[in-house]
Amino acid sequence: MGRRTKLVIPGTLPGLNEYINAERRNKYLAAKLKNQSEHVVMSYARRQLHGVHFDGPVTMTYTWYEPSRRRDKDNVSSYGRKVIQDALVKAGVLLGDGWKHIEGFRDRFAVDKEHPRIEVELEEAGDGKAICER
Repeated sequence: MGRRTKLVIPGTLPGLNEYINAERRNKYLAAKLKNQSEHVVMSYARRQLHGVHFDGPVTMTYTWYEPSRRRDKDNVSSYGRKVIQDALVKAGVLLGDGWKHIEGFRDRFAVDKEHPRIEVELEEAGDGKAICER
């Protein structure tokens, strides 16, 4: 494996259940929720990653620090991964979020009542030419 970088997103993102409920009420409400979530992720990515981008495939490790065990793990991670990957593409960190650009990912979960957050580690996969800095 190659070089890596880490993004920390303070707090939590909405879960899949919240997104589904928004979509059932109004498709525009769901789009607004996703757009707001992506904006949060993009702002942290721009501040923390300072122009780092990956040209090739990456593996991603998500560590979800929830304030409690109240939300199901799949509720937390499924919508969160989608939002984070889409936001990293829009922020220019990743070229895409398809099979060609994401080799794989894994999820880890923990509880931190005082400092909930999401830590996203991106690591280049393959030949070591995946990351460059602008």
